[in-house]
Amino acid sequence: MLYRYLLVAHFLLVNVVALGFAVAAYLQGWLDPIIDAPLLELTGVICAVFLYGAVLAAWKVWQISRQTIELRDRRPEGGSPVARYLTTVAGGDDRTAERAAQVLRLTLTNRIVGVRHIANSLVLLGLIGTVIGFIISLSGVDPAAASDANKVGAMVATLIGGMSVALNTTLVGAILYVWLIVNHRILVSGTVGLLTTAMQAVPDSAEGAAGQRAAAE
Repeated sequence: MLYRYLLVAHFLLVNVVALGFAVAAYLQGWLDPIIDAPLLELTGVICAVFLYGAVLAAWKVWQISRQTIELRDRRPEGGSPVARYLTTVAGGDDRTAERAAQVLRLTLTNRIVGVRHIANSLVLLGLIGTVIGFIISLSGVDPAAASDANKVGAMVATLIGGMSVALNTTLVGAILYVWLIVNHRILVSGTVGLLTTAMQAVPDSAEGAAGQRAAAE
């Protein structure tokens, strides 16, 4: 039974381990500088985008796993890309089968590309946070006040706060990108498995269609 849901098990294992590392880092206090940093909202936006991507990846993993199991059981869901592919191949020639295979490949690939786009956006959001952090840092630098001891402290505090925003958003964006891109690789692996299973099911489907046509004649 576990083998049938191997893709789901792989997805759960990777994410549970990653979540365990995140919880351990929080309990050790390693995340406190990020939580206590100014403009925590930027980090919150990055985390929210990551959660959306993770939920989308989980849904795609379940969808691919379910369709692969149905295909192996010779009962693909009606109206699915795989079912349409098998129907087209069973009633067409080699040229039609090749064209249908290309359409199926593009369709299955297009279903998971959104997760990769979301992962790439995490890096972009981290870079935006870096730029905002440097802007904050530079906005607190006043050459005219450098000789005033009473203003140096506030200037240094602004500089440190801006650098904190820049480094924290970059770090969070990069880590969550790696996490989500690993999930995308799992989706790619599952998609390749589904496509391979569909290709292997073609002879059985074609033979069944030929038998039905012979019986009708």
